[in-house]
Amino acid sequence: MEKWTPKHEAPEPLEGPVVATVVGGTILWFVLFLAQLPFYGWFADRGHTWWVWTPLAGAGLGLIGIWYVRGREAALKRHAARVEAKDAAGAAATDSALGGGRADRADRTA
Repeated sequence: MEKWTPKHEAPEPLEGPVVATVVGGTILWFVLFLAQLPFYGWFADRGHTWWVWTPLAGAGLGLIGIWYVRGREAALKRHAARVEAKDAAGAAATDSALGGGRADRADRTA
C-alpha cells in the first residue's frame, strides 16, 4: 500500500475563465449536433445514431455546467467580499484601538 501513497503535495487548482470555457464547449457540442443532424439517415442506416445524440447530450450537460460554474463564481465573489469586509472591519478596529486614524494623527502633529 505504501507505493500508492503520494510523496508530494497536490498543486493548487488552476483558475481561469471557467465560465467562458464551459460556454464555449457547450456551444461547440451544440454546433456538432446541428452539423450531424442532416446526416441522420446515413447514421441510422449504419446503426450509429448515437453519434448524433452524443453531441446533444454534451450540450445538455454543458448547460448544467454553465449553471454550476456561474453559481460557483458568484459564491467565490461573495466569499472574497466577506473576507475583504472582515479585514477592513478588523483594520478599522485596530486603527481606532491604537489612537485613531490618519486624520487624528495629522491633527495631533499640526
